[in-house]
Amino acid sequence: MSGARATVAGPVPGLMISAPASGSGKTTLMLGLARAFANAGLAVQPFKSGPDYIDPAFHSAAAGRASVNLDSWAMPPGRIAAEVGRAKGADLILAEGSMGLFDGVAKPGLAGTGASADIATLAGWPVLMVIDPKGQAQTAAAVALGLARFRPDLPIAGVILNRVASPRHEALIRAGMAEAGLPVLGALPRVATITMPERHLGLVQAGEHPALEALIEAAAALVTEHCDLEAIHIAAAARVLPAPVATRLPPPGQRIALARDAAFSFTYPHLLDDWRAEGAEILPFSPLADEAPDPGADACWLPGGYPELHAGRLAAAARFRAALRAFAETRPVHGECGGYMALGAGLVDAEGTRHEMAGLLGLVTSFAKRQMHLGYRRARLAGPCLGLPGGAVIAGHEFHYAGVVEQPDAPMAAVADAAGQTVAETGSRRGNVSGSFFHLIGGTS
Repeated sequence: MSGARATVAGPVPGLMISAPASGSGKTTLMLGLARAFANAGLAVQPFKSGPDYIDPAFHSAAAGRASVNLDSWAMPPGRIAAEVGRAKGADLILAEGSMGLFDGVAKPGLAGTGASADIATLAGWPVLMVIDPKGQAQTAAAVALGLARFRPDLPIAGVILNRVASPRHEALIRAGMAEAGLPVLGALPRVATITMPERHLGLVQAGEHPALEALIEAAAALVTEHCDLEAIHIAAAARVLPAPVATRLPPPGQRIALARDAAFSFTYPHLLDDWRAEGAEILPFSPLADEAPDPGADACWLPGGYPELHAGRLAAAARFRAALRAFAETRPVHGECGGYMALGAGLVDAEGTRHEMAGLLGLVTSFAKRQMHLGYRRARLAGPCLGLPGGAVIAGHEFHYAGVVEQPDAPMAAVADAAGQTVAETGSRRGNVSGSFFHLIGGTS
């Protein structure tokens, strides 16, 4: 592979990095390839398929370009095309899938079921399949062949074997792949030092990783040594997408005070870009540092994150809570998931200790008994909020382990899951304050 930047005519070529299941090593390969190609002089545009806040920050650190989410359930094709347009000026697109290649919901949304295969098919990106052959040899080829044949219109660029146990193990798997007609473009040995630390909602955030740069460079060295970068680059392809349609979400205000620190960090990049494109100004502040929202702002937004890990500090942030209460007397305040919990009356941590929150809503949540809540959400707003009129329909995604102890306020919306089934968790409204457990991705009508 030449170190000189390629001249790209037409759509920027890309690859979808996917696997049969979560935990196969997609993120490690994504980071290693992004940095390896960047080190070779290519401009790499990263993307993430599906609703994920953690991986894009790692992608951005590895590639040096902002990574954004592409979601076939919550975004129409024109919006996906507009986001893919961010790759203009890049030499190569690398997109990381979520879960297994074909995993999505049963009932399609705006452009598909949310599966990584939907995005790859729409964009024309061949799939670079990560196979972890633990406990297998030639049978791994049968798994890969099944994935390759499941959707005939989706090409497979090749296979990367991950965590291969030994040269003999690798030889057996390669023999099976050759019999199946699938090219093996790399075989990564087990390397205990290259691991992504996890917590209960997924990976530790990029900004919290104590040695992020060293991890990325180690991943790049691993794939450079054990993968055929030239063949991987040549395998990238793309097709002309539908005409880009921005379908931007309106900002909740002209000047938006945005909570941003270790407790409140889950905000989709495309959402903030939408707001800025509509002329809004983002004014970050840190509740953990006991900072108040900018008094000149005309709306306040508390994103999701990990307030349960910082509940004591939030309860002690008297200036923040007092200023937020004063702000909410005259201007809208909205919280998503963790931000919603912080707007409530109290939060019970995993040890059973209750911490006082802002008290702008009556919500009390608890982590004393973990309860997973996961899935796409479609909501019809009960009244004006989020910068949208009452009756507007929005799409989002929910993922948390908090249980609801009390929720006495009026519902924010009528909420359904991806199958159209009513969801009991409606969010809350009280005066100028609103909140919900789902994270806003886009509007549907």
